[in-house]
Amino acid sequence: MCQIFAGQDPDGYQPVTRSIRLGGHSTSIRLENSYWSILDEVAAAQDMTTPRFLSVLYDEVLELHGEVRNFASLLRVSCTSFVENRERTLATAQAERPAQRREPTVRDLENGATAARV
Repeated sequence: MCQIFAGQDPDGYQPVTRSIRLGGHSTSIRLENSYWSILDEVAAAQDMTTPRFLSVLYDEVLELHGEVRNFASLLRVSCTSFVENRERTLATAQAERPAQRREPTVRDLENGATAARV
């Protein structure tokens, strides 16, 4: 079993530091590449850039708890929670998005869709 974990690509656990703005202040966060990939996915699901998502999350935690004690740890635990509940989290994010109108594809038209129903 340890081979599953020991055989990982080292790039996944390579630490990466990103500079962001939280609460109006410039700061940096150091996380492993795998966590950044997950955060990028979460942010995209919310139609946000990763820095914007982190800023919103920080502000929400600050509002709920009055302080943010260890933001990097919060991010790691949030990533774990996201991975454990990925399908439900993505479905919730999709349901919360405003409906986006798009042009019908050929497949849509073949199936009888019109621009008003897409």
